[in-house]
Parts: sequence; C-alpha cells; structure tokens
Amino acid sequence: MRLALSIGRRGMGQTWPNPAVGCVLVKDGRILARAVTATGGRPHAEVQALAQAGAAAKGATAYVTLEPCSHIGETPACSQALIDAGIVRVVAPFEDNDSRVSGRGFGMLQAAGIEVTLGICAEEAAIDHAGFFLRNDTGRPFVTLKLASSFDGRIATATGESQWITGEAARKHVHGLRASHDAVMVGGGTARADDPMLNVRGYGARRQPVRVVVSRRLDLPMMSKLAASAKDVPLWLCHAPDADKMLLQTWQGIGATCVECSLQGQQLDVASTLQAIGKAGLTRVFCEGGGALAASLLKADLVDELVGYTAGLAIGAEGLPAIGAMGLSNLSAAPRFKLAEQQTLDGDVMMRWRRASK
Repeated sequence: MRLALSIGRRGMGQTWPNPAVGCVLVKDGRILARAVTATGGRPHAEVQALAQAGAAAKGATAYVTLEPCSHIGETPACSQALIDAGIVRVVAPFEDNDSRVSGRGFGMLQAAGIEVTLGICAEEAAIDHAGFFLRNDTGRPFVTLKLASSFDGRIATATGESQWITGEAARKHVHGLRASHDAVMVGGGTARADDPMLNVRGYGARRQPVRVVVSRRLDLPMMSKLAASAKDVPLWLCHAPDADKMLLQTWQGIGATCVECSLQGQQLDVASTLQAIGKAGLTRVFCEGGGALAASLLKADLVDELVGYTAGLAIGAEGLPAIGAMGLSNLSAAPRFKLAEQQTLDGDVMMRWRRASK
C-alpha cells in the first residue's frame, strides 16, 4: 500500500478534477503492475494496471489508494473492471466520499465474491487525498500557504527588493510544491509588483498548474508574463461583479478565464473565491501571496497547510511583513498549526505546518 501511495503522489497536480490514485497488482509475492491516474484524470489507475498485467491479473490482489469507482461516466466502472479481470482481493485505506461512489464500489466487489480489506495506511492516504475529500465535503480546494521570508518575517525591503531572500535550493523546492498542486494563486498586488510567471520549471514536461490571480478590478498589467502566456498556460482571474467590462473582455480575448466572485466589503470574499475555483474542478491550491491575500485566508480559517522558508538574514521593521494585518487582539483567536516536517535547504530552513485539530 505504501508503494501504491508513493506512485499516487506522482500524479498530484496532474489529475484534477479527479484524485491522484495509485494502484499496485500483486500475485504470488510478485508485483505484476503499478499505475497512477493519468494526466487529466483518465484513464484511472486500476484500468491502467490491469492493462499492464493482462491475463496474469486473474487471481491477483489489487492495492488501491482509494475505493474503485462504481459509476459509469466517460469510462466504465473500475470496480467492474477488477471483477472482469478476476481479481480476488482488493486492499484500500477507506471509502471514497464522492456520493456517486461511497461504499458502492466495495459493495460491487464483495457481491462478486472479492475479498475487501480496509484501513490500511488510512492516515497517510487521508493526507494525500485531503484536497479531493475537502472539495467533495465543503466545495473548496485544499489550500497550502507558502511564505519565504527573512528571520524576522519580512518578504522584501522597504524599497520592495525581494529577489532573492532564500537560496536556489529553496526555490527549487517551491517549484516541486507547485508541481504537486492543481493551481498557484497570488493576489493582484503581487502580480503587479513582481510580474511572475507562476509556472513549474525544472521538472520536465508536465501539465502546468492553473495560474490564479485574485484581482477585484482586473487592473493587471497587459504587458506582463501572465498576459503573454495566457493562451499557453491556464490563467484564471478572480474578480468582483463590478469589474470593468472592457478589461473583462480584453483578458478573455487573450485567453484568460475570468471567474466572478462575491465581495466582502471592499475586497473579494476569499471564501467565495475558493468555492468558485473548487466548483471549476480545482482540489489543491498553492498560495504564494502577497501579504494581504495571506492574511485574508488565515483570518477566514481557510488555510490547511503552511509551508515556510526562512533565510538567515534580518531586514528590520521597515521591511514588508510576510502577512498583512489580521486585526487580532487575543492569541486565542489566532489560527494554530502543528509542525509536520522540517528540513534544511542549503542554509535555509523549510517548515511544513498542518492545520491543528479543533
């Protein structure tokens, strides 16, 4: 099962709106096949593994990181494919929470006389499938908030200089995290100030994450890397209902997808924004700032994971803080996270924090 989970992780960021599932077929102590959900979500992992194994799949055990689907959509049900192939046992961590599948896939297998074993590596699988499950349950994607800052929590000097606070190893690690998410999200201020590309570099040919920019008025520079690449790499612009119609048409004309979201006061409602992009299929979003967007997400309790890169330099109070004002007066109101991972990257420190249970 751990091998199946590791294979499934290779598909993270590639398979939305479907989950990245891993499947390993084993017979007589020998691995017959291994597969991950294909780019774009189809074919599913089970179907690919069965195709690899061919007739040898009869009598084998399938280790699958999520309940095999039971419904017929664009492709036949994976549960039926396992039955037809002569699989005798299916091992999985838990049921799918998709209402079209939940329990039905395992029911089909058991009705056909196939042994089903559940609960294997359930904790690890729950982390891997958190985005898919969260979108099914709440409508919004899993949100990872990334911050790269100085020791004193600054992301730029008073003049706006920010390249580079962290070193090359940390930046490469960031690209790896981008690659494991469906989308990279920034605020309009960051898009205007940094002229970012927001793509994955250094990881070979792959499905690029959707670039999501949260900009109430769509007042983003047309002479930018995002605009120049809108036809080649998906660009979604989240805007308010009162955004300028001419700007809306202009961005759509160069290939951007414009997503209307609700207002909360004078700002875009971040909860509405996440609901909108979740409805469009995104399950995992990697937020890279800026400070105002980070503060809004944290204040609304919409951050599931924090990834921080800390460099060994101090910028001082006049520098730009990593997180904007949150209006907190009591520590009890501050969002809490638990340390899940820590490592050194050529002198910088990376820490991963996950949402603390309430």
